[in-house]
Amino acid sequence: MVYIQIQNLKDKRPGVAEIAHEIEAPFFYTAKIFQRLVKQGFVRSIKGKGGGFFLDPEKKDLPLKDIIIAIEGDELFIGCGFGLKNCDANNPCPLHHQYGLIRDEINHLVTSETIQSLALSSLKSNISLGYSRESSEKRS
Repeated sequence: MVYIQIQNLKDKRPGVAEIAHEIEAPFFYTAKIFQRLVKQGFVRSIKGKGGGFFLDPEKKDLPLKDIIIAIEGDELFIGCGFGLKNCDANNPCPLHHQYGLIRDEINHLVTSETIQSLALSSLKSNISLGYSRESSEKRS
């Protein structure tokens, strides 16, 4: 999503193949994820020449947490670090107290950071978010 936003800021709409290549993810996995994100209204797409994915510029900033929940569910934010179903303050697992602190920090991070803020930060800092021809040529 951050890659898409960066490309959108450059007046481009990347397709699934480009996104999968740039983030080094399998094509069909990437296509399935974006199919779900389009259905849920997080991203829009246009088919055909000049098409691709884009974030609606009229929509408010999109917190990372919303995307994580849409793809993975909310278990990261409410679940047990040990994976137990019945873990709580009255019946804590061995990681309960330590994991609770970490879970709270992760929750704060992904709630406060947005796709748009990360894209702008990446552009300002000239940070690459994936595979790029320039970085692979420098390694050769």
